[in-house]
Amino acid sequence: MIRTSLTAVAAALVLECVVPGSAGAGALDEVGWVKVMTCSACHGFNGNSRGEAVPGLAGMAPAYFKKAIEDYATGTRVSAEMEPFAKQVKALGVDEIAAFFAAQRREPPSSKPDRAAVDRGRAAAEPCAACHGAEGRGDPAKLVPSIAGQPAGYLRNQLLLFKTDKRSPGDEALTRVKAVLKAVPDATLADLAAYYSSLR
Repeated sequence: MIRTSLTAVAAALVLECVVPGSAGAGALDEVGWVKVMTCSACHGFNGNSRGEAVPGLAGMAPAYFKKAIEDYATGTRVSAEMEPFAKQVKALGVDEIAAFFAAQRREPPSSKPDRAAVDRGRAAAEPCAACHGAEGRGDPAKLVPSIAGQPAGYLRNQLLLFKTDKRSPGDEALTRVKAVLKAVPDATLADLAAYYSSLR
């Protein structure tokens, strides 16, 4: 009897979460969520990554999201992991998926920042502010992403890829960024990553 009651309660809770029009609204009722379930395996629930090497998609400007997907899908931004998923996103509807992630609230990374690294990164961040702004919020109109609150490991990896011209090789818009980063020591790149990751 008790087991039957518990089973009924569990079933009701599942229905409440996943069936549109049921007693309450859950995550799967949100427009677009079913299409982004594959993304959540790496990028976290609602685009909030819990991995140090994987970027968060929550709050990402739609235009930048769509550019990144197009670059991955065409191989302009080289990634054997992301290329097939980018093609899948395009097939499912990139506009709807971009809008879904843009509407999500970005949560801070789970890792604790190294305060000394954050302070060093803040002192070294002036050249970055020219494009990403004083608070790392970017410029959606110019397709400059917000990097505030992204995982430090991801930011550091991307900076190293820029520095060695392995990120989007041949992209003229990134030539200046790469030229600046060539002169920056790898240790300072790690500090910059820690600083921007710490911003909220």
